[in-house]
Amino acid sequence: MKVSADGKKKFTLLTTAPADRIPTVTELNAGQDISCAVLDSDATWTNTASDRFNEKAACQKGNSQALGASNYDTALTFLREYLDAPGGADIAGEDGGYQAVKTRGTTVWIYLRETDKDSTEDWEAGDEIHLGGEVVSDAPMRVNNDGNIKRRIEFLPQNMITEVEVAAAGV
Repeated sequence: MKVSADGKKKFTLLTTAPADRIPTVTELNAGQDISCAVLDSDATWTNTASDRFNEKAACQKGNSQALGASNYDTALTFLREYLDAPGGADIAGEDGGYQAVKTRGTTVWIYLRETDKDSTEDWEAGDEIHLGGEVVSDAPMRVNNDGNIKRRIEFLPQNMITEVEVAAAGV
C-alpha cells in the first residue's frame, strides 16, 4: 500500500555519537526530535550519484565504469522559534535543534525516518533509517524570510548509513 509522505518524516538529532554506527532505539528516542523545527519543502537529506571512474579491461569494447565514494545532499532549513515577550530564542524548546548546529564546524548526528509512521511517533526497533549519520554544520544562511524567520544549514557528511534498520536497545 502506498503512503502519503505528508507528516511522515522524522528527523532526530544527537549531539553525542551513538555507541555503534547504527544507533539503538534508546539512543534515537533520547535525541532531539527536530521534525517540527525543519521546513519540509526545503529539506534535502538524500543520497546523490556516487563518484564513478572508468575501469575497463583492455579487452573490453565500450565503456565500463566502477562505483567510487558515496555522495550526499544534506541541508535543512530550520524554522526559528522565540519565546513570548520579552523574546529571545526558545533554546530549551523547538529552537534547540538550530541552537545545536548554528555554529559552523559543529559535529552532530542526524537521522531521517521516512515510513508509514507519523513523525511524532517514537522510534522502534526495526524502523528503517532512510539516511543518517555524522555530519558537520556549515554556517547558517539567511533565506527568504517571507512567512517565518528561518535559517538554512548545509551539512558535510562524514560517516553515513542508508536504508538500515534501527537496532534494539542493548544490542
